[in-house]
Amino acid sequence: MKPNENAMVKSSTLWVVSLSVFMFSFMISSVNIALPAIQAEFSASAVLLSWVATAYLLASGVVLVPAGKLGDIYGRKKIFTIGIVVFSVFTMVTAFAPSIYWLITFRVLQGIGAAMSMATSMAIIADVFPVNERGKAMGVTVACVYIGYSVGPFVGGWLTSLLGWRSIFFINAPIGILSLYLSVVKIRKEWADAENERFDMIGGVLYGGSLSSMMVGLTVLPGWTGIGLVITGIIGFVIFAYYLTKTRFPILDIRLFYSNRTFTFSSLAALINYSATFAVAFLLSLYLQYVKGMTPQATGIILVSQPLVQALCSPMAGRLSDTTKPAVIASSGMGLTALMLLSFAFLTAATPIFIIVCELMILGLGFALFSSPNMNAIMSSVEKNQYGIASGTVATMRLIGQMLSMALVTLAFSLFIGDREISLANHDTFLRSTNILFLVFTITCIVGIYFSLNRSKATQQ
Repeated sequence: MKPNENAMVKSSTLWVVSLSVFMFSFMISSVNIALPAIQAEFSASAVLLSWVATAYLLASGVVLVPAGKLGDIYGRKKIFTIGIVVFSVFTMVTAFAPSIYWLITFRVLQGIGAAMSMATSMAIIADVFPVNERGKAMGVTVACVYIGYSVGPFVGGWLTSLLGWRSIFFINAPIGILSLYLSVVKIRKEWADAENERFDMIGGVLYGGSLSSMMVGLTVLPGWTGIGLVITGIIGFVIFAYYLTKTRFPILDIRLFYSNRTFTFSSLAALINYSATFAVAFLLSLYLQYVKGMTPQATGIILVSQPLVQALCSPMAGRLSDTTKPAVIASSGMGLTALMLLSFAFLTAATPIFIIVCELMILGLGFALFSSPNMNAIMSSVEKNQYGIASGTVATMRLIGQMLSMALVTLAFSLFIGDREISLANHDTFLRSTNILFLVFTITCIVGIYFSLNRSKATQQ
């Protein structure tokens, strides 16, 4: 391939992948802003409201690993494109949801489509860009994720205030159509480095069933049903791990975890980081609207400060990880994140808005320093024929972390608020549960620093 042609392929592929991940992150952050409006229309309890976010994450988590393997076997572009179609169709359908239960159902289908594209997006970037340019490319992609998170609260708040929460889903439809067109036209090559393997259906069922059981169980703790589901999920994962060692073409190459310490510790760091941070926007959105009495639009403007800083700093962090050990950069980012989570543990009804904005901006810098370098370390630690499964695995770690984060929120709401709507009457109870959650997230993040630093000692990554 000629140099100019190669540069064009890299540029167009980066644009397509970046637009798609922007779309997915925009969807997540804009819906968070609309949750009070959704609760008002459907009279949903706090626990049921949390499922609007959790259902999307659970469906994505179940599908990510199988989708990554399908991409390795049948073609990453093919799975990436199908995912965009599924996501776009059910994004439009969600706008017509007649009840909270239908809304949650459509969010599940949305999550399946998003997972198919997310599982293959970073693998496609790794396929197109050489090792010495990969960190920069992934930094741009991660920046677009957080541009989506930045635009989402502002646009979502504005749309919810003026046109209602359903307009958020309508506006995503043309973005999906554009992403589909660009993926078909601009990504002209196909990658299927494991095309001689067969898809492991049994492994997929074991994985999906175990993950679903565990995540649903966490959201209904501390009841006996929750305990039973969590135990069932753990047993399922033990059976799944044993099965992986016996099958010829496993859906997940478990050898990656016990033979590749960089991959293992980087993946664990991602899991812990997202479990400690994902619920921040969810909790602060509710805090600003219920405790501070702010409008969705004003709330969006405040929450935009964190992902905006991350979007601006992620390319720099990605470039830095091409020349400096990614683990060092990622660990410093996780340290900043832990400090800011601790500060949020002391939120009160009187906390000044400018303090919250400053803390969110520093949190955004911590996220940026962690995300791109950590992803670069993971993708650079595996062979080319493992790009799809590595991309799917790290995306799964991210989604499981996000689900754990929301599961903790749901558990806290169940214990402190119960089957009631969040309102001014119980905002003291809501604040108490929020403070405890941020303290738990701080401790979790500190544990993650250990894995990030230990990876640095174990390898050159």
